[in-house]
Amino acid sequence: MFNRLASLLLPLVIPALFLWGWETAAARAANDIILPRLTDVLAVLAQPMQPLIGMGSLLANVGISLARVLFGYLLAVALAVPLGILMGYFAPAHRLLNSFMALFRPIPPLAWTPLMLAWFGISSPASSLDLEIGPAYIFLNNLKFSMAFIIFIGGFFPVLTSSIQGVRSVRRVLVESSLVLGASRLDIFRKVILPASWPHILTGMRIGLGVAWMCLVSAEMLPGSMSGVGYLITHAYTVARTDIVITGMIAIGVTGALMDQAFRLCERRMLFWRGRS
Repeated sequence: MFNRLASLLLPLVIPALFLWGWETAAARAANDIILPRLTDVLAVLAQPMQPLIGMGSLLANVGISLARVLFGYLLAVALAVPLGILMGYFAPAHRLLNSFMALFRPIPPLAWTPLMLAWFGISSPASSLDLEIGPAYIFLNNLKFSMAFIIFIGGFFPVLTSSIQGVRSVRRVLVESSLVLGASRLDIFRKVILPASWPHILTGMRIGLGVAWMCLVSAEMLPGSMSGVGYLITHAYTVARTDIVITGMIAIGVTGALMDQAFRLCERRMLFWRGRS
């Protein structure tokens, strides 16, 4: 009984000490701009639907940020997975593209900001499609191409690298055994290469989603952004609302953790067969 209680309470020790240290430091500082009280931040978190400094509610801004991240991330997955499989399966494709891709991989996503603004400005799918003002226009207008590209770059390379590694790590004995049994190259690709590489690909997708979410704040600092949790943080800083800044940071952390947990659950369902090996 004691061991069970200890195992339940042990993960709470560090968070409790952190919150105690925060509240103590805030009380000693006595300056809400430098460090707000824990109770002030909790008061904002307790009302996620309440409008904040004229920027909409916390929940609405998180929703807009999620839409932006998923827009850029899904574009990255749609390109990186097929390209990674191609580069991993065909040696000539790997030799042709790997050195070129290696030039762009070390460039931080934020370094693309000036170029993206020059290319795309504040254009969005809504402006490209010439939509009339309405709910669809408002939603699509928030998905700026410049932001989507920065998020795309953040998610692209982890997915690409894991996809290549996944295909190239397939045990050769599986391929050779399939050839001996009379399987065609297409059958080997569909029934051996893809299933064996799928765990690596999913790992890359999970890492890519985390990186894309981390690129959010820098993407929402671009001109043309008037919403999103990243913009909420930067705007709150300009008006000295540090409690909202910390609230936005907490929202980013919690949302990212929930997305990661959801991805892990989906991963377990899709790779249920691994537990049988």
